[in-house]
Order: sequence, then structure tokens, then C-alpha cells
Amino acid sequence: MPVTWIPGRDYFGNAYLIGNVLVDAGVLPSAVEPYRDEIDTIVLTHSHFDHTAYVKEIAHICNAGVSIHSLDAPGLTEDHLSLSLHFGSRSPGIPPDRLLADGDHIGQLTVIHTPGHTPGSICLYHRDERALISGDTVFTDGGFGRFDFPGGDRISLVRSLERLASLAIEGLYPGHGSPVEQDGHRHIETARQLLRMSYV
Repeated sequence: MPVTWIPGRDYFGNAYLIGNVLVDAGVLPSAVEPYRDEIDTIVLTHSHFDHTAYVKEIAHICNAGVSIHSLDAPGLTEDHLSLSLHFGSRSPGIPPDRLLADGDHIGQLTVIHTPGHTPGSICLYHRDERALISGDTVFTDGGFGRFDFPGGDRISLVRSLERLASLAIEGLYPGHGSPVEQDGHRHIETARQLLRMSYV
């Protein structure tokens, strides 16, 4: 199943379309509008505003339900958790339709709880395609999400990267930067080693 990349602008995160699922909603609604008839579910990898800024508007134009991990759900309504004030805005103010947990399935995607950047950060894994949509847990430049925001935790992030490093991953689709379609596991391993060497 192909993954369609909808690039983020400026500091706002990427979105991805896979089947009927849109992952993250920091992109302008106009960028999603061409796919509106395909989308019935929006999954948020975490609650930071650069990934959720337009979730209310996109959910409305797509008539889509919104899903997020239970530990990050408060960030959809609480400004200090969403970091929306850093962007001169307010949190989306929309309650989720579904609270996610580790191991849940959304179509052919499996939810992997990867705390560290936020308490409820998740990645979405397509086992057959060996594809991972990684939010801000890990990036394709060997980087990883910051853990100095409210709810961030370095030890949890180390464990999350170790878990991801154990998976068979070719395509890696991060929350910021460009995705790769091959050797995604190498980028994850680089991030894992860098975090352990630099911060442990």
C-alpha cells in the first residue's frame, strides 16, 4: 500500500496518507482537500501543535474521526501541552473520537507506543510493507525528537528507539524532513546510537 507524503511547511510537520488514513494534521487543509473523499480517519502521532494545528478543520472537510494515544489526548485542549503558544495560537480544542493504545490496529497499521518526545507519542507500522510512520520519535537524518518539552523523557526515548531498531523497516516516514523508501532501519539505528552515546 503506497504512502503519500504531504510535506509540512516551515516548522509544521509532514502529513501522510495511507489508504483511508491521514496521519497528522499540521498541513494546511488545502493540501489535504484533494484527498478529502479518501480519508475517514485521522491519526495524530502526538499532540504538539505543529502536528495538530488544522485537525479540527481537516476532520470537518473529510468527515473523519480523530484518533490519538490516550496519554496525549489532553494536548488537544490544553495549550501548555500542545505547545500552541509557541506558535502564537491555541490548542485545537477538539476531543478525540478514539483513544489509542499500544498494539491497536487502524486498518493495516499497527500502533506502536513510543514515548519520549511526549508521553503518548506513537509510530504506525505496516508490517507487510516494512513501513514506519514515525512522527517525531525518529527522523531520516539520524535525529530524534526533543525530550525537553513538557512530558518528554530521555530514558523513555532510548527504550522507544531500541524497540523500533528491532523491527524490519525499509520505508521511514518522519514527522519532519524527507522520507526514505529503503534502509529506514539504518536511520533508526543511527539515531539510537547517537542518543545513547550523547546522552547516556
